Amino acid sequence: MVIRRTRRLVLRLWRGLVRALLWLALAAVGLVLLLRWVNPPPGVLMISERLRLGGIEREWVPLRGMSQNLPLSAAAAEDANFCRHWGFDIDGIRAAIADSERVRGGSTISQQVAKNVFLWPARSWVRKGLEAGFTLLIEVLWPKRRIMEVYLNVAEMGPGVFGAEAAALHYWKTPAAELGPQRSARLMAVLPDPRNRSPVSGSAYIARRGAAIQKGAATIRADGRAACFL
Repeated sequence: MVIRRTRRLVLRLWRGLVRALLWLALAAVGLVLLLRWVNPPPGVLMISERLRLGGIEREWVPLRGMSQNLPLSAAAAEDANFCRHWGFDIDGIRAAIADSERVRGGSTISQQVAKNVFLWPARSWVRKGLEAGFTLLIEVLWPKRRIMEVYLNVAEMGPGVFGAEAAALHYWKTPAAELGPQRSARLMAVLPDPRNRSPVSGSAYIARRGAAIQKGAATIRADGRAACFL
């Protein structure tokens, strides 16, 4: 009798857990689908920086309102195969593991959008698992241009500076639509350490990394790897 009651209780708990997980999954799908058209609110990182600094710089601009040099530079710096994968760049991950001196890790632009919009910055296996799930949803439900647009509007590009428009105004007093190849490349050269690097610092690293990104941007434009967002 006791064993039977225990089994029933376990079964009820299991069914309740499954239902809760299904509802959470449906809520995640609905949220990602909604943000295909609605611009996302400030994420955890933006909120924490606003509390820490007393304010942040952020200005949303659609992709069509930016210089094409910006998405080209972003892809060249962070995810050259952005148009060719479904959220996970296996070759990039292998290269990052094999080469400890690589400038960027194995995270794609889609993964970074998942983390910046839906999750939190601290690393953990739970966050990485959720990041993978949101990355798949983003890739399935959003066009590549939308993924790139959101990335360029939520990425941290300086202390308390989020998005390409805010960064362009902060560093050069000019809108993102007017950034040329060199400035766009140097802006992306601050990643993945925007709090300790500046595109206008005049450092040898920024000049060298910026030149490499600028060259890479021209290459992916010429070989068709930028076709999904231009």
